[in-house]
Amino acid sequence: MSETGGEGWGQSGNPTSVFAYESHQGPEEGGMKNEGEVRKGEEEGQGKEDDEDYDSPPERQIVVGICSMMKKSKSKPMTQIMERLCKFEYITVVIFPEEVILNEPVDKWPLCDCLVSFHSKGTNERFPLDKAVEYANLRNPLLINDLNMQYYIQDRREVYRILQEEGIDLPRYAVLTRDPDRPEECNLVEGEDHVEVNGEVFPKPFVEKPVCAEDHNVYIYYPTSAGGGSQRLFRKIGSRSSVYSPESCVRKTGSYIYEEFMPTDGTDVKVYTVGPDYAHAEARKSPALDGKVERDSEGKEIRYPVMLTAMEKLVARKVCLAFKQTVCGFDLLRANGHSFVCDVNGFSFVKNSMKYYDDCAKVLGNMVMRELAPQFHIPWSIPMEAEDIPIVPTTSGTMMELRCVIAIIRHGDRTPKQKMKMEVRHPLFFELFEKYGGYKSGKLKLKKPKQLQEVLDIARLLLAELGQHTDCEIEEKKGKLEQLKTVLEMYGHFSGINRKVQLTYLPNGQPKASSEEEEGPKEGPSLLLVLKWGGELTPAGRVQAEELGRAFRCMYPGGQGDYAGFPGCGLLRLHSTYRHDLKIYASDEGRVQMTAAAFAKGLLALEGELTPILVQMVKSANMNGMLDSDSESLTDCQQRVKARLHEIMQKDQDFTEADYQKLAPTGSPSLVNSMKIIGNPVRTCDQVYALIQRLTSQIRKRLEDPKSADLQLYHSETLELMLQRWSKLERDFRNKSGRYDISKIPDIYDCVKYDTQHNATLGLEDTLELFRLSRALADIVIPQEYGINKPEKMDIAQAYCLPLMKKIQLDLQRTHEDEAVNKLHPLYSRGVMSPGRHVRTRLYFTSESHVHSLLSIFRYGGLLDEVKDQQWKQAMDYLSAVSELNYMTQIVIMLYEDNNKDPGSEERFHVELHFSPGVKSCEDEENVPLGFGFRPASAENQEKQTNQGSLEDLSQDEPDRALPLSELISIRRSPMIRNRKTGSMEVLSETSSKGASYRLFPSCSRQSPEIKPTGLGFEGCSMVPSIYPLETLHNSLSLKQVDEFLNAVCEDSSDAHAKTMKALSVLFDTSSQGYGQAHTYPPPKALSSSETPVRPPTHPLCLSSGPPSTVSSAGPSSPTSVNPSNPAIHFSFSE
Repeated sequence: MSETGGEGWGQSGNPTSVFAYESHQGPEEGGMKNEGEVRKGEEEGQGKEDDEDYDSPPERQIVVGICSMMKKSKSKPMTQIMERLCKFEYITVVIFPEEVILNEPVDKWPLCDCLVSFHSKGTNERFPLDKAVEYANLRNPLLINDLNMQYYIQDRREVYRILQEEGIDLPRYAVLTRDPDRPEECNLVEGEDHVEVNGEVFPKPFVEKPVCAEDHNVYIYYPTSAGGGSQRLFRKIGSRSSVYSPESCVRKTGSYIYEEFMPTDGTDVKVYTVGPDYAHAEARKSPALDGKVERDSEGKEIRYPVMLTAMEKLVARKVCLAFKQTVCGFDLLRANGHSFVCDVNGFSFVKNSMKYYDDCAKVLGNMVMRELAPQFHIPWSIPMEAEDIPIVPTTSGTMMELRCVIAIIRHGDRTPKQKMKMEVRHPLFFELFEKYGGYKSGKLKLKKPKQLQEVLDIARLLLAELGQHTDCEIEEKKGKLEQLKTVLEMYGHFSGINRKVQLTYLPNGQPKASSEEEEGPKEGPSLLLVLKWGGELTPAGRVQAEELGRAFRCMYPGGQGDYAGFPGCGLLRLHSTYRHDLKIYASDEGRVQMTAAAFAKGLLALEGELTPILVQMVKSANMNGMLDSDSESLTDCQQRVKARLHEIMQKDQDFTEADYQKLAPTGSPSLVNSMKIIGNPVRTCDQVYALIQRLTSQIRKRLEDPKSADLQLYHSETLELMLQRWSKLERDFRNKSGRYDISKIPDIYDCVKYDTQHNATLGLEDTLELFRLSRALADIVIPQEYGINKPEKMDIAQAYCLPLMKKIQLDLQRTHEDEAVNKLHPLYSRGVMSPGRHVRTRLYFTSESHVHSLLSIFRYGGLLDEVKDQQWKQAMDYLSAVSELNYMTQIVIMLYEDNNKDPGSEERFHVELHFSPGVKSCEDEENVPLGFGFRPASAENQEKQTNQGSLEDLSQDEPDRALPLSELISIRRSPMIRNRKTGSMEVLSETSSKGASYRLFPSCSRQSPEIKPTGLGFEGCSMVPSIYPLETLHNSLSLKQVDEFLNAVCEDSSDAHAKTMKALSVLFDTSSQGYGQAHTYPPPKALSSSETPVRPPTHPLCLSSGPPSTVSSAGPSSPTSVNPSNPAIHFSFSE
């Protein structure tokens, strides 16, 4: 359509800008007109007198006036909608020129019967809302958006007050009002990790919003445990909408609203109403995530229309009516299964949606005609709405669709975990203990920066006193105080995830227990101070996690349109179109949380700092021990296992056949090999001890050398700290009686692995020999601590993993819909051919204990019979040969759906199990056990693959295809040749070229531009070792098989099962969602893309009285049945 316009003058001499629109179609139903009638109406309408007598002939035109700043009235959405509005037979649109609005008195403004007017900022001047109110009072037109309410919309305090009065959910908030002349006089108390406003406490993360709605400088403050600092949001400038700042203190001038931060998984929903019965919603990437605005090829911000739930439609109705704004935009935050309104913007249109433009013009036109047609004696009746034709996603052939990906992943490379114990008796320590409530439980944990600063201050004070008076009564040992001071001073700043101090009250002092205590115990009470540090994610660990996240995309099929030809971009396509239901969980350890954030950054191609990603994308799952383990409280079984392990490893003789039976009853090749390397365990420990002594003496010599005294080691460590690390191991490993403490073997291996990789430039002798021997010892001690025989392994694994197992079972069972997921609206999703498809991803980041335990459950829990299933036997042989579950170890479960199978059939859902032992070690290349490649159901038949280099139609988004099951099973039986494929995957192809088995995550996955692959790792990151590819353990399990297996494993310990179920129902709110139907496989719900006809509203439009409109709202509140007999129509997997 094209636009014609002409300047005209009203009867009262007002300059007006009248627009009529050419139409290339004939007259339309619903009272719409063609071009000739538009012009005729204009001519007749402009000659009317402005008097009280409205008895005009039927040809009288209803004039809709647009009174806003020119930038808004000439915008593309306004033009498109007004163009369509003019197709109504009796409606003409008049645009008020900006110079008239700004400079002319209101009695000189154009006349109109209906006014669309709204406040906004112009290029240089603000819209004069006062004059618009004056005009409305003078002419009394029908108001589309109430003008007086627009004063309230400009003040966030008023917006929140109105929302609260209407009973609309909004985040918990408090208002801080400052006097500009005395800004310091306000009711604000700022703490390290919280603010208190008018007595209301807001722990970080919290949001700080200026009370003026025109001020878009909203700040989000992050807790120190996540890295601190703040994210500063602003009105979009180019491709940025926010920036991260290290500043952690709140603003000291101005008035603000402080509110609870809502975790939305990085997505915002913007809702646009047109009257109380129509709401259109779009999801976009949250500006707080990484601050980068995602734009399409035309430079527009990428947004995708999503379905609103029934509750959200009710909220839209309430907002529209409460603020008396027919056309109104507001922001929804979907968090924790609820929807919260966090902002009301007033008049705003959707950009770039032809369907919305049609709907909006139709709703507004009908509304204007309904209100004004009787007044002007215009014959008009409400047109009937034709029901929209439903659009349903279909799949083709015998291909299976990926429905769910579950991954359990160990954290990345970390610094060695270290611990120092000292008994303290100084009054200052007792005062600190009392200050933070230590006497209530007799124990105290200090992690916050302020608390650690207090401990450091005490250490400095005592050392200063010791320096001045050598004979003073300070019982704390100088060496330990110095170590306490040195560790707390590391990095020059505190971060709660790096260090912690534990204090335990000892009523009678500490009994002499270890080689560290030389003197006998003293009388009276004391405190045991335990300082823990280290164990934090290294820069190398961050790179590993980010690279793995990037490579992980390749597991998702597809990659059409803009993403064609780029491996792994099918996931980005799914995620960017809000068809990827992603949840990331992590234990509460800092290294695990940072690994999860770095992985998310790589997976979703985000930019910038990890802190905002961590706070918004990663859920801490420590509420019920799902991913955390309390190492202090070992099970009885574990205590017994450790005692037996110590006994076997203390024998000063070569391992006998009986020892092999005792220590390796499962016959694991990796265990047997390690036992052969060790021979005599005590002699091997002697060698290790001698090598540690040699190492510490070498470090001491380096320290005496003036050239290397100030040498900086990896990750800000000093030679002094490195010496303390090894000296402590030397002291603790062998006690005075000459017996070895086997529990220190993992720590020794940990330290030598770290130094071999990160501090190899020091050129210390014999480190590789120490690495070889300590690794052999660790390969026995570490896995066997989780059980020596199968019953013990299962017992310990269940103690660690029961909540996680139940959650995995829940993830696989949930084939029904959930209102909380962003569901694409089928009618508005231009360029998305399968808006109904959702892939659900659940990522669980945890520590070594959970990964060992979960693998034990799959290996020894009876999932399959090795004798009957050749594929499973090969998988078990492979796992037995894996000696170490290193950093970034992954266990991946993938669920597929075969749409051609009956919905009730066992073959409908298909499960696969994949595994990778994580990061490569220093000397792994020769001895690495080889699996059989990555063979997912998504491996496409090569004959059907499109040319990777070809450009596909950007609007296409074909169903994700996978190989038929019969071809999948044949893959593992055929000989394979290794070759290379472009992108980030190595391919194992058959000689027959009939199928493909991917080597996912090869030696080096796709790099960030600054990281170049060199040899074993990534250049510029202290030789970051690469990660072993995923190996398929089994690719033809049924969902029923896996579900029954998980059920059996979980029900073995019934008390724990009941306890876990209770915890899960609280944590994941499953009780109301039909959880627990373990053996039923109901047919998935059918998806309807059609709009359900909405009943006429019970009360009229907020601005008028009259017969109700029958315009349907934008989409159904829940899927409605289309054709229950068609098994291919379905929707599944959301949490």
